[in-house]
Amino acid sequence: MAVAALLLTGCSQVGAAATLGDIKITQATVQASVDSILAERAKVDTAQMQLETGEALNRGQLRFHLYGAILRAIGAELKMEVTKAEIDTRRASILDQVGGAEFLPTALVSAGIAPEDLDTYIEIISLSEKISQALTASGVTEDQIGIETQNLVAAKANELGVTINPRYGKWDAEVADIVADDPASSAVNPSGN
Repeated sequence: MAVAALLLTGCSQVGAAATLGDIKITQATVQASVDSILAERAKVDTAQMQLETGEALNRGQLRFHLYGAILRAIGAELKMEVTKAEIDTRRASILDQVGGAEFLPTALVSAGIAPEDLDTYIEIISLSEKISQALTASGVTEDQIGIETQNLVAAKANELGVTINPRYGKWDAEVADIVADDPASSAVNPSGN
């Protein structure tokens, strides 16, 4: 019975790239973003771009989805939301900034954003701005906004609990980020000889 329970518990995490409390970010979600980004890269000139590849790209896309979940949780607690109208307005502004729809694919490739994740990206940026505005209204100075936002992210992540699939790295609660997990680092003992 105990073995069966362990197997079932282990299986519940199969396919998870990360969990945040009861929110599961699947490997399929992360891989879809990665695949889309790679497909888009093949369509544009990337010669002058510094782009993430391999494990860094996978970790970056998981970070994107995980931070989105954390910011949504903070937004829900603070009774903040981003409406479809706000997303549409921001998307139109982004199109203007990049010079029109024909330049959007190159801009997204350069930014490491899958086309189907653009609305999510806009939602995350908008939530982050609303949180910053709330912090400013509460008396936090401009130079402390970034630190205080990072503190909110870390606190929410710790409250809900973050689990990262080792394939992507590990969660560093101090900096509230996914970091590369170097399995050799603990085995290396610099003796100075």
